[in-house]
Amino acid sequence: MLTAGSTKGTAAATSAAGALPRKRTASGTAYHEAGSGEPLVLIHGVGMRLEAWAPQIAFLSAGHRVIAVDMPGHGESAKLPAGSRLEEFVAWLGRFLDEMAIDTASVAGHSMGALISGGAAATLGERIGRVAYLNGVYRRDPEAKAAVLARAAAIPVTGVDKEGPLARWFGDEPDSLIARELTREWLNLVDPEGYAVAYAAFAGGDETYADRWKDVRGPALFLTGSDDPNSTPLMASQMAALAPKGWARIVKGHRHMVNLTAPDIVNSLLAEWLSFGEDER
Repeated sequence: MLTAGSTKGTAAATSAAGALPRKRTASGTAYHEAGSGEPLVLIHGVGMRLEAWAPQIAFLSAGHRVIAVDMPGHGESAKLPAGSRLEEFVAWLGRFLDEMAIDTASVAGHSMGALISGGAAATLGERIGRVAYLNGVYRRDPEAKAAVLARAAAIPVTGVDKEGPLARWFGDEPDSLIARELTREWLNLVDPEGYAVAYAAFAGGDETYADRWKDVRGPALFLTGSDDPNSTPLMASQMAALAPKGWARIVKGHRHMVNLTAPDIVNSLLAEWLSFGEDER
């Protein structure tokens, strides 16, 4: 399904994304919590921090216990060891749920966070009640795979590339400028070692759980922008066709950071996902 793009609320939502207060678990995962109700865990992508979910935290905390986390090596969270793969990031999420004494949660992830969320939905069983996979990859084609692996290999030598992601993630629309500049700030704050570990796991993780969508029994939303060159609408549609309760939503005219550039649409789609199946309870 193609959802019409809209920039309503973009500037207000993203400009309000100042630093959010954090707590830390015993093992060093930093998180921000808001609202009450059923738990909803939000996981950002490589180079970002939990503030990237500010529009969704503000909206969804009205009806849920929203817990946004800093991914390992990002924000104020402890790092994972060098060489950690996607599986280690999924295990990290499982430990976080243990530390928070959460038996079952809905989990939404963006980009690398989507890969973690999908892996958790595939391996943690009923602990993941539903999963939202925002701008996530699935079985990159050989050209895209080679490009992302080359970028991962270059990080230890050249450092964190700030401009390349911005060029891939945003168009030139004036309404995206605030989100672009916030994203630039977050990339400038990222720890290079934490970034390198996460990016390598991201680059090699597109097939790790690709065969497991058939095992994900809860509601599964696959959302991306129509103009995202890397996390494509085709990928979202392919995954949605495999998941028993999966569906794809494509936001027209937007790219990779769709939760910031089209927050009203994304919030509405996430609310739809969170309410799916409630009449069956």
